[in-house]
Amino acid sequence: MKMIAWLMLAAAILPFVSTIVAKAGGAKFDNNEPRTWLARQEGWRARANAAQINTFESLPFFFAAVLFALYMQAPPAHVATLMACWLGVRLGYLAMYLAGWGALRSLVWAIGMGFVIAILFSGV
Repeated sequence: MKMIAWLMLAAAILPFVSTIVAKAGGAKFDNNEPRTWLARQEGWRARANAAQINTFESLPFFFAAVLFALYMQAPPAHVATLMACWLGVRLGYLAMYLAGWGALRSLVWAIGMGFVIAILFSGV
């Protein structure tokens, strides 16, 4: 169960990786108006910000699936393995987003969704 807690923490931190990528070294970054500054960005910075938003959007279903699977007494090692796979896929998703590979990014997104669905049904 300790591994699951660490994986949940890693998932919760994942959107901030995209945020750091979007903001790090940005010209005239304004921490008083970060959302306004981000809205003006283009290219890979804008894509990193979009990846951050999408990752935040994916967390509720991911967390709900994990908690449901554990509630239904799915084997914790199996849940942890699926969680780790999801995290790896989401890192790949970020890389695809930054690279501007839209079609491949959509495929990677679908694979990530498949892992969340697998987590959800691992306890059934």
